[in-house]
Amino acid sequence: MSRFQGTERYIASRELEIAVNAAVALERPLLIKGEPGTGKTVLAQEVATALGLPLIEWHIKSTTKAQQGLYEYDAVARLRDGQLGDPRVHEIGNYILRGKLWDAFESAQRAVLLIDEIDKADIEFPNDLLLELDRMRFFVYETRQTIVAHHRPVVIITSNNEKELPDAFLRRCFFHYIRFPDRETMERIVEAHYPHLKRDLAREALTAFFRIRDLPGIRKKPATSELLDWLKLLMIEDLPAEALRSTDRHVVLPPLHGALLKNEQDVHLFERLAFLARRES
Repeated sequence: MSRFQGTERYIASRELEIAVNAAVALERPLLIKGEPGTGKTVLAQEVATALGLPLIEWHIKSTTKAQQGLYEYDAVARLRDGQLGDPRVHEIGNYILRGKLWDAFESAQRAVLLIDEIDKADIEFPNDLLLELDRMRFFVYETRQTIVAHHRPVVIITSNNEKELPDAFLRRCFFHYIRFPDRETMERIVEAHYPHLKRDLAREALTAFFRIRDLPGIRKKPATSELLDWLKLLMIEDLPAEALRSTDRHVVLPPLHGALLKNEQDVHLFERLAFLARRES
């Protein structure tokens, strides 16, 4: 299998490339943490693209149970069909709903399996998958069959650190924390997504973006995804670089700031700074 080296649209650090390739070589799940918006979910999509593998995505919610990743038995549907006299009722396998792990295990070729935002689920969720991810097999009690992986999938697990993951689970993973890109790396990311963006606009936008992130007291720092959305809006509105370079003390909030600031507390912070700036002047 070829090695992951990023893609045209996904600028991966050398450390992230090493982490992906190490997890693939060790056949261990790759646990990815980092700020929201730093490309954790997109990484799985890009790894699948770069390695030429199918992608199977399992997005976790607070109500998700580990069993759903294996299979579910639809007893209600079987009862309903029995009442209606449907002949399908005599074959229990008709009521077994395959989960994402089952799909990955029986994929015709090696697949990339994304388990996205695992920390949203119950604290026992990771432990409930330990055996299946270790042995790459599980038993279906209703049909008395064992599902064994044809090819061991590349498992990528993301977490926003909302809760601690169990030690037993962590021991089985290769871990990588995606650090927030520095300015030079961010310039490459912007260039990859918007190659026709005017250089002066990109320069001023990045200056404003990092100024916001470095502002003391800001609660929700804008991330890469917010920057890309903001740049897209700036291009749609055809705003000049001067609109971001204003030295007017009364102009503190950048244009179209709703793409960068996602709560009223941070907007109020900028408004207070504007008030203080006016007083000083």
